[in-house]
Amino acid sequence: MHRRAFFKAAGLAAAAGMAGSVGFDLPKASADPVWESLFRQWVPEIFAQTADAPQHSPAIVIGSGFGAAVTAFRLAQANIANTVLERGSRWPNDPWREIFTGDDLPDGRGFWHRTSFTGVTKVPMSFSSFGGVLDVTEYPGIDVWRAAAVGGGSVVFTGAMVAPPRNLFDQVFGGVVDYGELERVYYPRVREMLRLDAMPGDIYQSKPFAHSRAWDDQVRAAGYTPLPNDSIFNWDILRAELAGTSRASATAARSNLGNSNGAKFDLNQNYLRYATDTGKTQIFPGHRVDSIAQEASGRFVVTVTKLDPTGQHLATRTLTCDKLFLGAGSVGTSELLVRARATGALPNLNEHVGEGWGTNGDVVLARGASSVAGQGQGVPSASRIYDESIAPLTLENWYIPGIPFETGALASLGMVLDPTRASFGYANGRVGLAWPEAAQRKVVDVARAVDHRIAEKAGAVAEYGVLGYDANAQFTAHPLGGAVLGKATDGYGRVHGHPGLYVMDGAAIPGSTATVNPSLTITALAERNIEAILRG
Repeated sequence: MHRRAFFKAAGLAAAAGMAGSVGFDLPKASADPVWESLFRQWVPEIFAQTADAPQHSPAIVIGSGFGAAVTAFRLAQANIANTVLERGSRWPNDPWREIFTGDDLPDGRGFWHRTSFTGVTKVPMSFSSFGGVLDVTEYPGIDVWRAAAVGGGSVVFTGAMVAPPRNLFDQVFGGVVDYGELERVYYPRVREMLRLDAMPGDIYQSKPFAHSRAWDDQVRAAGYTPLPNDSIFNWDILRAELAGTSRASATAARSNLGNSNGAKFDLNQNYLRYATDTGKTQIFPGHRVDSIAQEASGRFVVTVTKLDPTGQHLATRTLTCDKLFLGAGSVGTSELLVRARATGALPNLNEHVGEGWGTNGDVVLARGASSVAGQGQGVPSASRIYDESIAPLTLENWYIPGIPFETGALASLGMVLDPTRASFGYANGRVGLAWPEAAQRKVVDVARAVDHRIAEKAGAVAEYGVLGYDANAQFTAHPLGGAVLGKATDGYGRVHGHPGLYVMDGAAIPGSTATVNPSLTITALAERNIEAILRG
């Protein structure tokens, strides 16, 4: 009994218990030359010498996630040369090589310059420091998961791309954004660009997705109708995995830290590739932006440290541009703006910069399912349910990362409509925030009550509450806010007080995307906003 419970909890540890910190204090070199040698053998592409970004660009885009990638592509289409700066590496894909590390026993390829994390099992895991794909940033009260790779969050996210309910969206955005416009124009545009669709029947009925079918059976027993999730996954690559013609990844619970075979149709395979194909976009990995400023002439100044994957500082340079687009994610963009206001580098930023930050109400949950059979669990999320009996929330069928044997557990990702907001502050040269413990308790209590009700109605084993592993909100994978539309910017991301400066990512969203994954809405808003910006 104790052994079974341990492995169940260990599976959730990878999903719900990572912790870490990041700043400008990266190691000068890899902590372990043996591991560095192995990484060079396994993924030599990321060690190739990276060109220096141009001294001046008509436009610079900071970051390469959903909002940044849209921005770069649409600028390129408008014949505006642009430079994309990304601190992380540009990782390749291969049907057989292990490009990325696994969730079960991760190495340095998994995490951005840290050497350990301790999950909810309190069992520490350690590895060599390296420039891996997931940055886990620790703030008082919350750990924030964010990407560090070309392609940003599209490399490490679950793949689910879902539109929020209209009434909740309007409640969160307060009329600043017209939901009808997104629904008519921009959500469909993104779905087409990213080839989004629901899990096909043959995948759903395959052995690795027994957990998806069991999850759906349980919610039906509790009176819910599971709703299909649109997904970014390439189903043909999953079919290749099932047929044995590609290394297992998306069918073997190996995805949080990247899909080696490209099963996730990430931004490197669409927006970013389309942008570079125009000849107008250049992407520069290993370029960490440390600060931004604007000269009296209106030209922007961007200070960049060039890194290699071990964290070694290769050079520090000052670049300039005429237009500056911030797409470094909620934390990255907010840090740059808050620092620039505090230091006087962007003196006209208003009082709303740094405000409106939230966790999207993220909470991870577990309930029993002794009938589930098979090895591991498939990654793409097949379905979700919506509940508003206590507070509006979505529970999404998730998977147990990295456990290659049957655990008898089902995982859910909950997203609760939580009005709590925090603000970034600046002290002693650093930007930070604090998240209230009461907000954690609230989303846990709401999501746990719904999940327990499902377990009871379905006759599911539910020993996780006693162990403390049934619900966890000590992290967020969906940080949002810090430079909110209609507050720090106008309704289209133009930053107040500094013409030519734009926020194009999750920092523009007021702390929540109304009980669903943010990726679809971030991308659609970027499409909407860059279209308006290019119109002038």
